This record gives sequence, C-alpha cells and structure tokens, in this order.
Amino acid sequence: MEAELKKKTLKTSDQRSSDLTEGPLLPKIISFTIPLMLTGLLQTLYNATDMIVVGMFSGSVAMGAVGACSSLIGLIVNTFIGLAVGAAVNVARDYGAKKYGEVKKVVGTSFLFSAICGIIIAVFGFVFAKFFLTLMGTTPNLLKEAVPYMQAYFVGVPANVIYNYLASILRSSGDTKRPLIFLAISGIVNVILNFVMVYFFGLGAVGVGIATAISQYVAFFMIVYHMTHLESCCKLDFKNLKIDRKKLGSIIAIGLPAGIQGSLFALSNVLIQSTVNSFGDIAIQGNSASANVESFIYISMNALHHTALTFVGQNLGAGKKERIRPIILYCTGIVTVVGIAFGAIALIVGKPLLGVYAHGDEAVVAAGLTRLTIIATTYFTCGIMDVGCGISRGLGNSILPMVISLVGSCAFRILWVKAVCPFFPESISVLYISYPISWVMTSCAHFISCFITYRKHYSTKVPPPRTVSAS
Repeated sequence: MEAELKKKTLKTSDQRSSDLTEGPLLPKIISFTIPLMLTGLLQTLYNATDMIVVGMFSGSVAMGAVGACSSLIGLIVNTFIGLAVGAAVNVARDYGAKKYGEVKKVVGTSFLFSAICGIIIAVFGFVFAKFFLTLMGTTPNLLKEAVPYMQAYFVGVPANVIYNYLASILRSSGDTKRPLIFLAISGIVNVILNFVMVYFFGLGAVGVGIATAISQYVAFFMIVYHMTHLESCCKLDFKNLKIDRKKLGSIIAIGLPAGIQGSLFALSNVLIQSTVNSFGDIAIQGNSASANVESFIYISMNALHHTALTFVGQNLGAGKKERIRPIILYCTGIVTVVGIAFGAIALIVGKPLLGVYAHGDEAVVAAGLTRLTIIATTYFTCGIMDVGCGISRGLGNSILPMVISLVGSCAFRILWVKAVCPFFPESISVLYISYPISWVMTSCAHFISCFITYRKHYSTKVPPPRTVSAS
C-alpha cells in the first residue's frame, strides 16, 4: 500500500513542477527566470498604472499621495511577506530531496499562517494609517488623499500575503508560469478598475486603492483554486489543513530574518522618504515618478534572487553541492547584465517616461531625473546584492543576511541622513547617493558570507537523499 502511494506521488507530480537538480544549468536558469521576470514586470506595470491614471485624471496631488504611501506600505507588508521566504526555502530543500510528504506539510502550514498574518496586517494598517503618514511628515494637502488610499489598500492585504506564500511554494517546486498567468489576469482587472474608479466615479487616490485591493483578491482566488485542484505534493487540501509546529518553526526561523531584513530596507526608505518630504511637493512627486521607472529595473533583477534561492536550495537538498558554484556564477553574471542593460534603457527613455508620470510638469521631470541619473547607473549593484542574499538563504543562512542588511543598508543610510545630509541641506542628490554606496557595501558582505558557507557545505559529507518520502 505504501509503495503504491509513493509511486502515485511521483506519477501525479504536477507537470509544471520541475526538478532543478538534473541537466544543464544555464538553460534551466534562463527558462526559470524569464517567467519570474515577466511576472515582476507585469506587476510593476500594473502598479505604475495606479500612478499614471490617478495623475492623469485626478492631478499631481493625488499622484503624490499614492507615491507617499509606497514606502510605508512596504515597511509594514514586507515584514510578513518576507516570511514567505521561509516557505520557499523549505519547499526547495524538501522538493530537491524528494520528500514530498514534507512539502505537503509546508503548504498547509503556510496557508493558515499567512491568512492569520494577513488579517493582522490589514487591521493594523487600516487603523494606524493616518498616524504613521503624519509621523512621516506627509504634507497636509497630500494627507487627505493618502489616508483613504492606504486604508483601501490594506483591505486587500490578506489576499496579497496569502498569494505571495502560495506563489513562492509553486516557484520553489519549479513552476514559475502559473503565478505569471494569475498575475497577468489580476493586473488586467486592476487596470480596468483604475479607469472605472478614477475616471467614471472620480474617486481619485482611494479609487486606485480599491482597484488594487479587488485585483489582489482576484489573484488570491485563482491561485487557491489552482492549488486545490493539483495532483501533486503542492496540493492545497482544506480537509486536512493544519499547522505543523515543526514546519512553522522552520518557516519562521528562516523567514522571520528575511522579513525583518525586508522591513529594514523599507525602514531606510521611509527615512529617506521623510527626508525627501522636507524638499517639498515637487521633490516628492519627482521622487515618486523616478521610483516607479526604477522599479522596472529592480523587479527584473530581483527575479534572479528567487532563481538563486530556489536552485541552490533544491541542489543542496539533493546533496548535489558541486552544482552550487556554477549556479552562483550564472546568477551573478545574468543579474549584472540585466541591471546594466535596463539601467541604460531607463536613462535613454527616462525623460519621456517621467513626463508620463508628471504629465508634462517640467519641474517634476527635472526632480525625477536627478534621482534617476544616480540610481539607474548603479542599480546593477543592488541586483548583485539581492542575488548574494538569495544564495545565502538557499545555503541555509537566515540570521546573517539580516545582520548584513541591517548594518550595510539600514544603519548606514540612517547614519548618512543624520551625519552627511545636514552639510548639504539644499542638495537632494547627496541623499540619493546613499543608495549605491550601501548596495556595494552590502553586496561585498553577502558574497563573503556565501563563500564561507559554501566552503563549509562543500567540506561536509552529506548522505544521499531518499528517493521519496511517504505523503
């Protein structure tokens, strides 16, 4: 009976889930990364329509209100979404080791845990939206639009958090295409609703927030439906849904430092946003417009973070440590090329793109170009930093990447804002320069950590994994 169950587990394993521990690496890395990259680009494109539509039909104040919320939303949400990294690492390891029964435990635990976290974030963000936006120094004319936008956004957070957990599980099992399809559909819904809410109903920033929340629930329902109909270890089975304490502990142990790291990055961005706010509305709008253009570069590079984590995790779980070094080299090389190429494109088309967000306001475009010129030319170092972090987590490090990011990004940027910026009170460029310096410092530290951990794993003999485990 047990043999038949094991055979069935292998036979019915979802066709889109792929074993990343066999075959040539480069073609697999590229085919795995491209859907991830397209997913991120689509998501960024749909998010960009929020800014474009609200700016086009409701004016620059509403656009600035949406932009002013982005860093604060990231600070609150990223902490919990970062915990999804814990689920991703567990699935990659167990899937690579053919421990399909363990993967099922991760699926059930992740769904329940993410649902609880999502509800907590939604209530917290909705209630304290005005308090935190005021604390950031958001100008009064932006505050009246920013608060309802942020509250509407947080209504959709439970769906967003659950989707991110389940999508990370699918990706770690090798399926990057389904999350792309789900996001494409929900993104189209978001764009349509943006026009309906803003143009036809005149709801401004809050209309964009409502459209975003609805689209998040569309993605949520699609991924849940898909995973409840799978015939594989990644099936979401509501009848046997429960939290496995051991798996939850592992998810938190790996994911909590990742979540804290994400919040630390967001915290430093909140601090910088607060400093940007001191330069006035033109600077705020230019900063928001540039950040939206840059996000296309970042999300393309960040796909390599997930690729590195998944490939390293699966191969380490399978005991194939000799494949880890080429994975590191390929991912680092690809992210460098992508970062430089996309950065160059952003510089070439930067002015007309910023003009779309600024709706022809030359002062806002000029303010955006100040930031874009500094960031786009150095953004590839941020991609290298993220790949180093993904490798570290795939190798089993959880605390060290968090500490490195704390010192290299958050602490350094706070020090820069407090110690350097006061000497140049009229120059916002000095503020923006803190980004590339922190990326280079943090990248070096991450790769030193990866090298040490890799040598440790390579010198340790690991018994070959079992073929399968009971479901």
